[in-house]
Amino acid sequence: MEYKDYYKILGVERDASEAKIKSAYRKLARQYHPDVNKSPDAVNKFKDINEAYEVLSDKEKKSRYDSLGANWQQGANFTPPPGFEGFNFNNFSGGQGGFKGGFSSGGADFSDFFSSIFGDFMSGATGSSRSRRTSGQSFNYDDLFSGATGFHNSAQRERSSTCSADCCSGGKKEEDLDITRELNITAADLFSDKPVNVKMKNIEKCTKCSGIGSSCSQCGGTGFVNVSRNLTVKIPKGVKEGQKIRLKGEGKTDNYGRKGDLYFIIKFKDSEYAIDGENITKTIEITPAEAVMGCKKDISTLHGIINIKIPPETGNGKILRLKNLGLPSKNGDFGFLNVKIAINIPKVISSKQKELYKKLLETE
Repeated sequence: MEYKDYYKILGVERDASEAKIKSAYRKLARQYHPDVNKSPDAVNKFKDINEAYEVLSDKEKKSRYDSLGANWQQGANFTPPPGFEGFNFNNFSGGQGGFKGGFSSGGADFSDFFSSIFGDFMSGATGSSRSRRTSGQSFNYDDLFSGATGFHNSAQRERSSTCSADCCSGGKKEEDLDITRELNITAADLFSDKPVNVKMKNIEKCTKCSGIGSSCSQCGGTGFVNVSRNLTVKIPKGVKEGQKIRLKGEGKTDNYGRKGDLYFIIKFKDSEYAIDGENITKTIEITPAEAVMGCKKDISTLHGIINIKIPPETGNGKILRLKNLGLPSKNGDFGFLNVKIAINIPKVISSKQKELYKKLLETE
């Protein structure tokens, strides 16, 4: 990996005082902040400046960094010395530290070099360091630009203090609080006026520890909790497969109490009916004799049991369309019930029946 010379990045000597380091950081941060500097490399430069200040303004980190020696050059190939490698950087949450202005890089945005040297500081192994970093180094965004030319306009300062650029949120996009799930719907659900009961299970970031885990009693140290809810969903008339139903405020909840939305994608799943808008299709079986001679059948529908007449010489796959026995539409009407005929050979055939079939075959 690439070695980073934090002193060179901030433009200070290795024996620079805390005040000089902070002054150099403030000057460079104003110069390269993306709200000010629109050059292509400004974002990466700003991240390097933040990372350098993260180390040099913290006594413990600075001491560990200085222990690497002074004979390194910026960009040189670097391999962590014994005792430094293997730190776990994955559990760091930017919400536990950083600068109050919201522009400090979160753990996911630090370089591999930083991760290899200081991963234990951010994974919860040294909570005291994390506390000192929050209380001792933080200052707000307006303070950074105080006295800077061109930043006296209050609207500009307000926009800057709520910067949503990746560099200002530690490279992390705003957390997506919405949830999307498929919702299996039957013809009976579409026919009924009653809401559908849905049991929701979702894995969400623990709000007690902000997803850090460690010794949290609520999540057991995992950073995540299982959330179960029972919901009632009103299915609108005439809904189509693939359409979305939105339940406002039923998504995830972040650490600030903001709630996302829950989206159900409608999927038709019915073992008895094929659903096509307001029309539904049901398959019934008849014997070969019933198909030739015609018959009457009692069949169950969403509207109750009805008796239908199957005409003589009905072929396999024939569809009988029954008006107003389908699903309700938005205007209050009902679609068609399509009865599809399937000719089925009985599983048990007596010897007398076989003889009759033989005679019938001889006449063809």
